[in-house]
Amino acid sequence: MNRIDKLFREKKTNILSVYFTAGYPDLDSTVVIIKALENAGVDMIEIGMPFSDPMADGPVIQHSNEIALKNGMSLKLLFRQLSDIRKEVKIPLLLMGYLNPVIQYGIENFCIQCENTGIDGVILPDLPPVVYTEDYHQIFNKHKLYNILLISPQSVAERISYIDKISRGFIYMVSSSAVTGSRGDFSADQISYFKRVCEMKLENPCLIGFGISNHETFINAGKYSGGGIIGSAFVKILGKSGDLTGNINQFMKGIR
Repeated sequence: MNRIDKLFREKKTNILSVYFTAGYPDLDSTVVIIKALENAGVDMIEIGMPFSDPMADGPVIQHSNEIALKNGMSLKLLFRQLSDIRKEVKIPLLLMGYLNPVIQYGIENFCIQCENTGIDGVILPDLPPVVYTEDYHQIFNKHKLYNILLISPQSVAERISYIDKISRGFIYMVSSSAVTGSRGDFSADQISYFKRVCEMKLENPCLIGFGISNHETFINAGKYSGGGIIGSAFVKILGKSGDLTGNINQFMKGIR
């Protein structure tokens, strides 16, 4: 069974997924961060594949991408860093990024490396669902890799139903039309959108991302979905001085 399915089968609410950029703050910090997050009680981890033009991301994650690339991070190196990760880490791991580096690496080679490494899913915001179903669906299935698709407040019911039909694992419910980044609490319009999706009774569970930055927003996300995804707020913590593992533990205690 895919670890994502196992997680959602065993835990129905308050699932916490955390994003960070591989190679940030240091080139060799990727595995250290993954282990620290699992030890801190995180349910799932999204490992960012650095890209020079992360168009869906705000300044915090853009900066982490720039630093990671300057540090020398690449897909080839990332897979090498993760080669033994499943000897110690049990929770679901996903790769998140943009389609261009994956195409350059080779779609099937990428899927093979994900399978060999123990990656459970990928999130590629700029991969259109129709292109995925027509060109890549069979390759992903062959290598037991879930492609996690996104919906947004602008997604009409027909599109949401279509994405639900072709999805496996979960649906990434983007909370707003803005780029990633920490915000305040959810607006009335956002809550109306969450309720609208809930009322559709989708086959796949949803996690809310974009704007989850503290205990309050995480708990509120859990009222309308299976849980929340934290990105920018966590990446900020990684940029702080001091003990990396200690900073991670302290931040995660505050979220829970």
